Amino acid sequence: MDGSVILDNVVMRFDDFTAIEPTSLEIRSGEFFSFLGPSGCGKTTLLNIISGFLSPTDGDVRIGNASMRGVPVNHRPTAMIFQNLALFPLMSVYQNIEFGLEVRGVDRATRRRKADELLELVALGGSGGKPVSALSGGQKQRVAIARALAVEPRVLLLDEPLSALDLKLRQHMRNELKAIQRKTGITFIYITHDQGEALAMSDRVAVMSAGRIQQVADPETLYHRPQTGFVATFVGENNRLAGRVIECRDGRATLDIPGLGRLSGRSGSELSPGRPAALFVRPESLSLSDAVGSAAASMLEAHIETVSFEGAWRMLEARLIATRETVRILVGQGAGDVLQPGQTARFGYDPDNAIVLADDGAPTHDAEMGETPRASSQPAQENRHVPSA
Repeated sequence: MDGSVILDNVVMRFDDFTAIEPTSLEIRSGEFFSFLGPSGCGKTTLLNIISGFLSPTDGDVRIGNASMRGVPVNHRPTAMIFQNLALFPLMSVYQNIEFGLEVRGVDRATRRRKADELLELVALGGSGGKPVSALSGGQKQRVAIARALAVEPRVLLLDEPLSALDLKLRQHMRNELKAIQRKTGITFIYITHDQGEALAMSDRVAVMSAGRIQQVADPETLYHRPQTGFVATFVGENNRLAGRVIECRDGRATLDIPGLGRLSGRSGSELSPGRPAALFVRPESLSLSDAVGSAAASMLEAHIETVSFEGAWRMLEARLIATRETVRILVGQGAGDVLQPGQTARFGYDPDNAIVLADDGAPTHDAEMGETPRASSQPAQENRHVPSA
């Protein structure tokens, strides 16, 4: 059962507005694939094109190598779970799950057997007779998944289905969704603005901005080797320091940053001398100068403004003495106990843990959201992704 999805030069325009720029992409059969980006970037539009709710202005969608041009929603090998779940509130759990099968003319005994199998799969065995209104938020999520799987789609489309759940339940349902996807082997295409969800569940992620796909990669590659400034700031937190390239060789670029002098990092692309570029250093890659190994020659002096307690970590917000830009530093409890607001400290980083990317005026995450770009973007706390050591 081929569940591959191919977008072949897909474009979507609404009058004079281009919601999706020319986009070509292959999603592998059996893959958990996510589209990640801020509100308005086009990710839900792409999902609606795949499902058939929208017809692209140009290009084609192929599922299992068959063109979907002219194929209506109810004849595509897809099922969708909407953000609001769209369960039938006056029906029982059984009736919700069996609805799609009943429409297809499946007999009652087969429908009930299938519903029982799916309830076991989503860990709701014995709950078929309950009214939907009696279920918790997490249980409703599982019923929506079971209902979608009942029609045996080759591709399951999920439009931010966890957004209404609280943090703990959302984290639990991430694991549940991934486990269900592995058991069924169905292609999952997931839409989210929460990079924590995308990184935790996906085999690959497409990061979108302003109707364009910025980068497609596995989560670790996106985090450690972003290809654009937008990806660097949207996927996790990053401190951004802009300057001009002095030299680029042996996989490392050196920048002249006003007020800070020469700072180096891994080169994310070929950069010619004099070209505008930015150095990106993640908060966890900055350490107190006396805790940095000899390989790090790059130091930043900053005035600490806030210290935020975050369990095993403390997040420092500090202002660079030389440039007045704000940086964020993630430190362990020991260092956090010593550093207090009002103090001045020197921080260093290993250039191998920083990356230099071209800075050609393309928006970073902050700029796209209508904010003045600064040294670090600040996604919500639950979205932060700090790799384990």
